[in-house]
Amino acid sequence: MLQLRRFAHPSTLALAILLGMQGAAWAQQSPTELAPAELGAPASKAPLPLEELRTFAEVLDRIKAAYVEPVDDKTLLENAIKGMLSNLDPHSAYLEPDAFAELQESTSGEFGGLGIEVGIEDGFIKVVSPIDDTPASKAGIEAGDLIVKIDGQPTKGMSMMDAVAKMRGKPGSSISLTLVREGGQPFDVKLTRAVIKVRSVKSQLLEPGYGYLRVTQFQVNSGEEVGKALAKLKKDNGGKKLNGLVLDLRNNPGGVLQAAVEISDHFLTKGLIVYTKGRIANSELRFSADAADASEGVPLVVLINGGSASASEIVAGALQDHKRGVVMGTDSFGKGSVQTVLPLNNDRALKLTTALYYTPNGRSIQAQGIEPDIQVERARLTREQAGEGLREADLAGHLGNGNGGPDRPTSTQIASDSPRPQDDDYQLGQALNLLKGLNLTRGQ
Repeated sequence: MLQLRRFAHPSTLALAILLGMQGAAWAQQSPTELAPAELGAPASKAPLPLEELRTFAEVLDRIKAAYVEPVDDKTLLENAIKGMLSNLDPHSAYLEPDAFAELQESTSGEFGGLGIEVGIEDGFIKVVSPIDDTPASKAGIEAGDLIVKIDGQPTKGMSMMDAVAKMRGKPGSSISLTLVREGGQPFDVKLTRAVIKVRSVKSQLLEPGYGYLRVTQFQVNSGEEVGKALAKLKKDNGGKKLNGLVLDLRNNPGGVLQAAVEISDHFLTKGLIVYTKGRIANSELRFSADAADASEGVPLVVLINGGSASASEIVAGALQDHKRGVVMGTDSFGKGSVQTVLPLNNDRALKLTTALYYTPNGRSIQAQGIEPDIQVERARLTREQAGEGLREADLAGHLGNGNGGPDRPTSTQIASDSPRPQDDDYQLGQALNLLKGLNLTRGQ
């Protein structure tokens, strides 16, 4: 297994396996763990493109000589580095000291901000997922929303790093986002930045025998927390094995690779979980399950949606390929690339895409995503009022039950004592119904 620890001194060459989306927790990088590794040298070095280097030097001189305001060499060179990284792909970036420090700290699950993970689509900043119990989720921001303005400034063409900087701020300060949802009219949402304390694993019994396990992000300790949650669900079920479990990965933007492997391993007893392939030798990694089974083989439904990205897709893909559970919901986000962080010698770092990850059956999820086994769209539930019709037991002089059972007139049909998560969550309700159906057909 991959050993996880903080980076040593930045002068030490190291890699960090990153599987989250570019985030905005104020809008911050998505939680990730830092895992050291040696960087292999390229097999062969191509000669430097002298003509292009001459052009670069000439452009540098022309800017310094003719730009309307003086620009120092440091600013020009740092901007050149940023451009070099940002034009590779949406997830590669040059991290200045503050951004690098925040990236390392974010794995603790506590950080300042709004609580949204974002990406880029058609030049706009797009919400990949809101994080549970944060200002963004409480304000009703949804996966797929386009952020078209930040405090009145248009985001069209704005770089991810600039958007991150603008959404960053001191806890308690206010910010206004202008959003567009599903091609509708723009609307404003005012939020107050806060210290975000992400509880990555939540669990409860939906009904006797049926458990619910939600993972909101893949943090350093999420694998351990899932193990504890599974044990608690069994305890809450009177010490009996569960009849079914819903693993909810909706709006989970990813995070630590090791956590994704550990969580998958809780449900698998053998076989490959995920592997990565890249150009350098150390980007080729393989992770397999051990024989322990914390879930006791419980029937499983995995919920995903368009906000399920990266590490979430590793878990869903592994469980789907091994036919360990039924994947339900809508297509996932489709981020199948691996980023590594290479510290530089001046408290800065490069976040560089170095590999793609593949499911056990060899599927690359990059730009495609996980397709659920059963498509279930999000829907709003409305309940009809109880009808006025009578039942046999309401009729005067009705016969009693031949087996001596009690009468069940209309007046005995009462609603549930307290609201349950599945009552207002159509996808979760469908997952629970599927588990019940599987148990009926299996004679449990």
